Amino acid sequence: MISITLPDGSRRDYPGPVTVGEVAASIGPGLAKAALAGKIGSGAGAHLVDLDHRIAANVPLAIVTDKSADGLELIRHSTAHLLAYAVKELFPDAQVTIGPVIEHGFYYDFAYKRPFTPDDLAAIERRMAELAAKDEKVVRRVLPRDEAVAYFKSLGEHYKAEIISSIPPGEDVSLYREGGFEDLCRGPHVPSTGRLKHFKLMKVAGAYWRGDHRNEMLQRIYGTAWATKDELQAYLRMLEEAEKRDHRRLGRELDLFHIDEHSPGTVFWHPKGWLLWQQVEQYMRAVYRDNGYHEVKGPQILDKTLWEKTGHWDKYRENMFITESEKRDYALKPMNCPGHILIFKQGIKSYRDLPLRYGEFGQCHRNEPTGGLHGIMRVRGFTQDDGHIFCTEDMILDECVAYTALLQRVYRDFGFTDIIYKVATRPEARIGADAVWDKAEHALMESLRASGCEFEIAVGEGAFYGPKIEYTLKDAIGRQWQCGTMQVDFSMAERLDAVYVAEDSSRRHPVMLHRAIVGSLERFIGILIEQHAGALPAWLAPTQAVVAPITDAHAAYAAEVVKTLQKQGFRAEADLRNEKITYKIRGHSLQKVPYILVVGDKEKADGAVSVRARGNQDLGAMALGDFAARLADDIARKA
Repeated sequence: MISITLPDGSRRDYPGPVTVGEVAASIGPGLAKAALAGKIGSGAGAHLVDLDHRIAANVPLAIVTDKSADGLELIRHSTAHLLAYAVKELFPDAQVTIGPVIEHGFYYDFAYKRPFTPDDLAAIERRMAELAAKDEKVVRRVLPRDEAVAYFKSLGEHYKAEIISSIPPGEDVSLYREGGFEDLCRGPHVPSTGRLKHFKLMKVAGAYWRGDHRNEMLQRIYGTAWATKDELQAYLRMLEEAEKRDHRRLGRELDLFHIDEHSPGTVFWHPKGWLLWQQVEQYMRAVYRDNGYHEVKGPQILDKTLWEKTGHWDKYRENMFITESEKRDYALKPMNCPGHILIFKQGIKSYRDLPLRYGEFGQCHRNEPTGGLHGIMRVRGFTQDDGHIFCTEDMILDECVAYTALLQRVYRDFGFTDIIYKVATRPEARIGADAVWDKAEHALMESLRASGCEFEIAVGEGAFYGPKIEYTLKDAIGRQWQCGTMQVDFSMAERLDAVYVAEDSSRRHPVMLHRAIVGSLERFIGILIEQHAGALPAWLAPTQAVVAPITDAHAAYAAEVVKTLQKQGFRAEADLRNEKITYKIRGHSLQKVPYILVVGDKEKADGAVSVRARGNQDLGAMALGDFAARLADDIARKA
């Protein structure tokens, strides 16, 4: 007798071994039709299996459909195989390599004698739809490793044979066949190609074999796949909107910044862009000041021995820029935390000094691969709004609760109200005893509960030195950006021998809370540009108002208006070009300036301005003082 426990706690008994598909059918015809796979087990040990997987022991089982995240990932993984199938049908000489699931879709890498064209992509997508319509059954089989190597070599699939050759001798490998195409895969897969209906191929890009620039260049075809047509169309509309909001294009059009090949992965800020940067930095500096942080500044280059003590040299060295002087090895800092510990260690600290909060706008460098760079969102040189709180164990909960409330206020001021909370727990490679990790993880979860925040658990995704809360914001078109963090670290202060004098006069190591609100300022500014589609609110806009005289006869009055506004702290400028007023208005509208002030004879005589607000809103004439009050109110409300 086999007993199956379902997610609702109910049990179903079967006289002998039973397949996942048979269990689904016994529950009901609707579930049998919707079933894609099964999930056996519970918690971290749960794993997905095919519908024809035979269950021969008592186990918990969930039937996976396209309504779940597991089901969607299964669809995307199977669609990657469908892509490879179609490519082999149309281009038999192409060799297949790997095709994983990625966020929102999948890709597959191919070796082929010529570049794939847009017409090729369209033909491949059509062939995928034809193969899906055939509803061919997807069948799994298992071969010994050496037999599988020989099999793929016989097909001329040398990349696939190389992948299998890296598997330890004596092991078996699984293959999946659909129609005339068979591929190496751990699985599972959807039961037939007819379950794959809503997909689109997006683009072709280059990719080195196994990610190594010394290897040959392959062609990577990206695609997206969804459970329903509506979800696919919504995603494609979101991409269209994202293209309009792309910070790289807007940065160029609004003259904010550029990236130069002479310094890849770093940002050249133009005057307007630097004004925007300053608004964000000064706002965050006030946040530090008003919430008990002491701003500090550490050096850029630190000796190798420090990074060895913290553990970064062993676990993070490949991402660090290394330099040498007088036979000593140094690294450009990839983060600010060790420097803050060295500051903490200067002078004797008492328990009365805790919690001690340090904040720094610290410039960091990380050796990101060229292929991973993305505008100002992913760079090699960046500035963190980095803070560290030195405290006792008893203070962790209060500090984390206060920090979450502070982060929520900051995000709200920048226009973000939808936040996702996630607790990332201990990874396999870590430092510190399990008892310490237990304390740290418990403190973070309790702090979110005390803050009234629902949260997810990201098992194994913590940093090597401690667990963390990840704060992810949603932007105006539904994209998610992980920005803020709060990490509990019981190890680093001890490794660097930082101590305070406890109430009983003993020497103790403080707990170190690593926290960032916006994270990388570069990345956050990129997010802000895309959130607002370049139309930044008045408090952030590099230019808050442009004064445009109708003719040269009004230029002196326009300059006087600008001077008056600037004296009140507003970022205003005059457009004194010898151009038609309609041309000026259009130009500054495209530059997304919040207010355009037109001045002519009447405005000059009345000491007034005719106000046009962004979005082609004609607010009419108003006294200059009234406009200044309106702008001041916008800034105060961060509207």
